[in-house]
Amino acid sequence: MDALAVIVEAPRRLALRTLDLIPPGPSDLVVEAHWSGISSGTEKLLWTGEMPRFPGMGYPLVPGYETVGRVVDAGDQVRGRIGDWVFVPGANCYTDARGLFGGTARTLVVPSARAFPIAESLGVDGILFALAATAHHALAAGNPPDLIVGHGVLGRLLARLTIAAGAPPPTVWDNKECRRQGARGYEVIAPKDDTRSDYRTIYDVSGFADGLDSLVGKLAKGGEIVLAGFYANRLNFAFAPAFQAEARMRVAAEWGPDDLASTRAMIESGDLALDGLVSDVMPADQAEQAYPHALLDPDCLKMVLDWREIA
Repeated sequence: MDALAVIVEAPRRLALRTLDLIPPGPSDLVVEAHWSGISSGTEKLLWTGEMPRFPGMGYPLVPGYETVGRVVDAGDQVRGRIGDWVFVPGANCYTDARGLFGGTARTLVVPSARAFPIAESLGVDGILFALAATAHHALAAGNPPDLIVGHGVLGRLLARLTIAAGAPPPTVWDNKECRRQGARGYEVIAPKDDTRSDYRTIYDVSGFADGLDSLVGKLAKGGEIVLAGFYANRLNFAFAPAFQAEARMRVAAEWGPDDLASTRAMIESGDLALDGLVSDVMPADQAEQAYPHALLDPDCLKMVLDWREIA
């Protein structure tokens, strides 16, 4: 078996080529991708070469952890799943490339447990399950945000989930004027226009490693900063202001299975909407043009590759 896949061969060197796939085992599924999202955070670091080293890192690699599609074949133990519409948070099924995170390909081979059933009616918005579950994971571990730093897709989902949970609408910061549009029931402002310094809980999804001092200065005494983005550079802050504020910090990692299930339940109940977040869709065979646009153009909120017409 083989599949057409996006492959980052080296920093800033991306290609679309056919890769051999590891044959499916008895509990594996073969998924035909319809759409896959491009992460403007994690994948940007892979593309630029700034991703910190951790297990599995290296080139060449297939990126991506936001794929939706249909199960078209399956091993003997999971034949009943053929036909399922699923979200796949990445794959590691290539013989000649690393699967980090491995989801941006026409065909994927994944363990059955890694293919999460979702409503086909969500269409292209189904690729947002990864970010929605990440937002849910961050919120489930602590207090809801009074301030969210960054109005990209993750920041918007955090704000929507906060309101859905019945908490007061958060304030959201974004430096880019074009990103201050699209709020639903909350206010988005430029950081320079915010005079408050009494926030109890600040969620930072900006990925900006040098901004902690300014956030500490906005905390109420005993307040918490939740680091919910992904940071390429070392984080540091001045101790004295944090000491005076008795600041607390928490790192929120990626979702778990319970977060995916809870997110699906909120979407099915109507408590969480995913619409209005995918801004651009391009055919997958234009991936070499789509990636720079997705990663460098602030007007592109969320880019999705369309695999449906790709042979």
